[in-house]
Amino acid sequence: MICPFDFKNQPYHTFDFTAANADLKNVDLSNIEAFNAYVFETLKAKNVKVGVGGWLEKRVVYDDVSHFQGAEQRCYHLGVDVWAEAGTPIYAPEDCEIHSFKNNDNIGDYGPTIILKSSTQNLFYLFGHLSINSLKGLEKGQIIKKGKHFATIGPYPENGNWPPHLHFQVMNTMNGKEGDFPGVCSLSELEYYKGICLNPYSFVGLPNSLGL
Repeated sequence: MICPFDFKNQPYHTFDFTAANADLKNVDLSNIEAFNAYVFETLKAKNVKVGVGGWLEKRVVYDDVSHFQGAEQRCYHLGVDVWAEAGTPIYAPEDCEIHSFKNNDNIGDYGPTIILKSSTQNLFYLFGHLSINSLKGLEKGQIIKKGKHFATIGPYPENGNWPPHLHFQVMNTMNGKEGDFPGVCSLSELEYYKGICLNPYSFVGLPNSLGL
């Protein structure tokens, strides 16, 4: 468990950020206040404390974010999102060491980011959109024991200017990167990243596929 939510026994809402969700047409996703209101008013209406967002989902929420623009639009989500209040604690999924950390402070980026390396297997865990305080006092190689509270979900704008949530991603290589790793890819990159970015649901306590 990496967050204080029991997804097997606790109700949650699965957000759909694809073009199939007609509700998004009525939300100005480029306005952080409107986007934040949509997320947390939806959770309130559903009478739940937490929402989740899908792995490999083709999202329209990136369409107007310059960080994801380029020769080819990046729109496929490579992790799982846990949408919850800023300040929500984050726990280590197993015994790990700190691989790297960084404040990726571009608008639309991860903001404060911590990457842990498993002590028992060739896996790397990326935690994005954290609070800036989560980066204080960290050192590369520092041991983080399973279940330790080591970070918190950050508020906007310090979290990359997103409604508060955790982006959690599991990789089998870092490709030499430090404190950062692509969390969204283009269609032409999708098959490549499928081989690197594993299905993260079971690490969070979710079923292996999410229903809408």
